[in-house]
Amino acid sequence: MKQKLIALDLDGTTLNNHSLLTNRTKNVLTKLQKENHLVMIATGRPYRNSKEFYFSLGMTTPIVNFNGALCHKPTDSNWSKYYHKTVGKDLAMDLIEQREDFGIDFICVEGKEKLFASTANLPTNEFFPKNTLSTEIISKKSLSENPTALTVFSDEMNLKTIRNKILDRYGNIIEIRTWGGLMPCLEIVSAGVQKALGVEVVADYYGVKQEDILAFGDEDNDMEMIQFAGHGVVMQNGIEPLKKIANDVTKKSNHEDGLAEYLENYFSL
Repeated sequence: MKQKLIALDLDGTTLNNHSLLTNRTKNVLTKLQKENHLVMIATGRPYRNSKEFYFSLGMTTPIVNFNGALCHKPTDSNWSKYYHKTVGKDLAMDLIEQREDFGIDFICVEGKEKLFASTANLPTNEFFPKNTLSTEIISKKSLSENPTALTVFSDEMNLKTIRNKILDRYGNIIEIRTWGGLMPCLEIVSAGVQKALGVEVVADYYGVKQEDILAFGDEDNDMEMIQFAGHGVVMQNGIEPLKKIANDVTKKSNHEDGLAEYLENYFSL
C-alpha cells in the first residue's frame, strides 16, 4: 500500500479510559511504522505528558502539541519546519485576575519548558502526572516569556459559561478548545491554532499528499484535523458533531481497542 501519514489524537482515541496505551494498539502502530507508514501524534496535551507515548512507540516523526500551537521533532532539535505559536503574557495575567469573576477554579499556564499555575495544589492525574516538573505560581515576575497555552479548570457544567465569558472579553485573538478525558477543561491558544496546522506542516515535510493522510480523533479539538485529512475517522465514543463530518466511525470505542481494530482492518494487518 502507498505510504500513509497517520495522525493520532491521544485521549479518547489512542489511549484507553485509564490513559494507557494497550499492547494491541502498540503492536499495530509499531507494525505500521515497520511497513514504512508515518505515524504521528497530534494532541492537546503538552509535550511533558505525551512524550512517554512518543518514545514507547519508537517514533521519529514530528509531534503536534497544545492542539497545534507547537510542532517539533523530539529527535531533531534543529528540525527545519519547527514552529511555536504563543499567547500574550498580558492576556494570561489578565485572565488570572478575572478567574474568580469567571467562576474558574484554577488556571495553568504552559511555557515551552515550564508549567505555571494559579495554585500550588494541583491534582495528580493524567494531566498532571507524578513526574511533572516543579510548578511555579504564576506572577508577572515568574512568567518571563509568552505562554504556549492556558488551561482553565472548573466543574464541567460551568465550562460553557466560562468559555463565553472568555470569548466576550478577548474576542478573536484566541481559540478555545474543549479538552476531554478524566479532567475536562478549556484550552486557550493563539488565534488560528488547531491540529490541522501541524499535520499539514508534517505532511508537506514528508511529501505526503492530503489524500494519503489518515486522522483519528474524538473531540471538538479534532474537528479541523478530521476535515483536513483525506480520510478522517472518529471514534465510536466521539462527539456527534465530529461524526457528522467524518469519513468513517470506528465500530468500537477507545476503551475497546477501537483504533487498533480499525487500523488492522484498513491495512489488512
